[in-house]
Amino acid sequence: MPRSLRILAPAVLVALTLTALFVALGIGGGAAERMLLDPGDLVRYGVPISRSLMNVGMAGMIGALVMVVWALAGDAKESRIAMDVASGSAALTTVAATAAMIFTYADVSGLPFSGSATFGAGLAQFLTTIELGRYWLAQILLAAIATVLCFAVRDRRLVLVALVVALATTFPIASQGHAAGAANHSQAVNSLLVHLIGAAVWLGGLITLVFVAKAVDRARLAVLVSRYSSLALFAFIGVAASGVVSAWMRVGTWDQLFATGYGQIVMLKAAALVALGVFGVLWRQRAIKRIPGEGGAKVFAWLVVAELAVMGAASGLAAALGRTATPVALESARETGSLNTSPAEYLTGDPLPAELVPSSYFTEWKFDLAWTLVCVFGVLMYLAGVWRLHRRGDKWPIGRTIAWVTGLALLFYTTNGALNAYEQYLFSVHMLGHMMLTMLIPLVLVLGAPVTLALRAVQKRDDGSWGGREWILWMVQTPYSKFITHPAVAAVMFAGSLWVFYFTPIARWAAEEHVGHQWMIIHFLISGYLFSLSMIGVDPVPYRFPYPLRIVTLFATMASHAFFGVTIMTGNGLLLADWYGAMGRTWGATPLEDQNMGGGIAWGIGELPTLALALIVAIQWSRSDEKEQKRKDRAEDRSGDAELRAYNELLARQAERDQRQASRG
Repeated sequence: MPRSLRILAPAVLVALTLTALFVALGIGGGAAERMLLDPGDLVRYGVPISRSLMNVGMAGMIGALVMVVWALAGDAKESRIAMDVASGSAALTTVAATAAMIFTYADVSGLPFSGSATFGAGLAQFLTTIELGRYWLAQILLAAIATVLCFAVRDRRLVLVALVVALATTFPIASQGHAAGAANHSQAVNSLLVHLIGAAVWLGGLITLVFVAKAVDRARLAVLVSRYSSLALFAFIGVAASGVVSAWMRVGTWDQLFATGYGQIVMLKAAALVALGVFGVLWRQRAIKRIPGEGGAKVFAWLVVAELAVMGAASGLAAALGRTATPVALESARETGSLNTSPAEYLTGDPLPAELVPSSYFTEWKFDLAWTLVCVFGVLMYLAGVWRLHRRGDKWPIGRTIAWVTGLALLFYTTNGALNAYEQYLFSVHMLGHMMLTMLIPLVLVLGAPVTLALRAVQKRDDGSWGGREWILWMVQTPYSKFITHPAVAAVMFAGSLWVFYFTPIARWAAEEHVGHQWMIIHFLISGYLFSLSMIGVDPVPYRFPYPLRIVTLFATMASHAFFGVTIMTGNGLLLADWYGAMGRTWGATPLEDQNMGGGIAWGIGELPTLALALIVAIQWSRSDEKEQKRKDRAEDRSGDAELRAYNELLARQAERDQRQASRG
């Protein structure tokens, strides 16, 4: 590859980013001088420029780490080059985030940038007491930790830790994009998270290929581009879907899309996204197969430069959108001070929904893009694995496929349907969703045996890189995995999580904070999945209890759940009085009655999946005995009942010996 590509490609990316940024700021008025408390030109332009550079740095960091973890050979030069890209990008992210934080403080305070003691004291207060400032402080700290890790680690498994920290840097940025307590806060944050991560993998992966291209031959480059193309396809779907959702939340109507500067910038960004989709088609249909041949280097170079130019334009437009007034105000109900704000809206950001009636479970929806994509991708990848086995001539039980699809359908409903719409306002609905997440959904998903399917369907790699099969085998065999999949540990986690969650401040954190709510969903899904896996799973685990001990364990957890449900059902005090008791509902049961109803759900409905588990264990136990008996029958058939004859001969010898002893006596 020409050396000039490593200079030209980043230069084009930065140039188009800044050009698009200035054009979009002019369209939307994001850098216009203010009538009051104007911080000056340096601050008004410094905020979007520093944020643009930070976004590019985050993309390079995340994209390079993803390529090391997924596509590149861990002990080869290509991986070392990618880690250098990640290290430099992480350092850029830290520096740019620090600059953006300082400019942001000057912007919100109306103070011109200076080195005075007053400015420093105000900045310190901003970082420690104001929500926006705390987000920026978290962003800088996470970026700094990621920088140290990128410079320090080279082992593939430790690179995974660096990737987790790098992905975490997107959360403070996503949270800044939508005020806590504002309408649709949870959906907006999740949509922006999907958008940021998808764009980072997409852009950063392409930047990494530019620098890695010098260390590999063209045949190897074609393989790497093919793997990157698969990642880019998922990223494109996530970016497109999240972009539509985020834009619609902020634009509101079609008229605003054409009549406002914000809407016009959104349309320009949509055009850039369509152009990037065309590039994706060109890569997959034509360019990849031409790279190993004559002229392949030029094809790769021109496509990379052109695509990075469009990506740079999209990045600049995105940064300008963050500085442009939205047609739909994103004000928090907690900050407006309006007398018309209801208690429910003050606490959650969303108005109190209509009264919950039986039909509401079918008509009320509150969509969450992130969990929708998890369910859709989960179904598609599972079906792709089944199809690959079918094309190979292997069979896969249809019952497992039905179980997996059903489990993800239930997860989609729980995270997007009426349970998601009402769980913030009614403890009983929250508890019903909890039982779905920790008991029913994991049980059905475990029956799908996804790990077994992946190990059979995903091809083994032999080039030193780790794909899905290699990572699954590693995760199954780690000491941590052996610990948490042990039946005793899984049972304690499954039963004990209820008590720890609801009788500690964790419950309030999960109710009030977005990250707490997402943690709750993930934790209870995992704890329920591990317990079901240890009881009835087909997927490989290091150890399972014998069947009698499984039955004992199941009844022990049932007793713990029943005691928990009775405790909640008969309690005389509200667990979250300043949350569920302060919603201002004028319909439905009182908060205490609703809480007692939730205890009944935990006791009654929550036990049904456990009974189903016990039934499945009993069936598996019976089938295990039948298989053992059939195995013995087949062994006897092969040996001509040698074991039975030997036993009869032993009895005969003992009888003869007894007769001889009797005659002597």
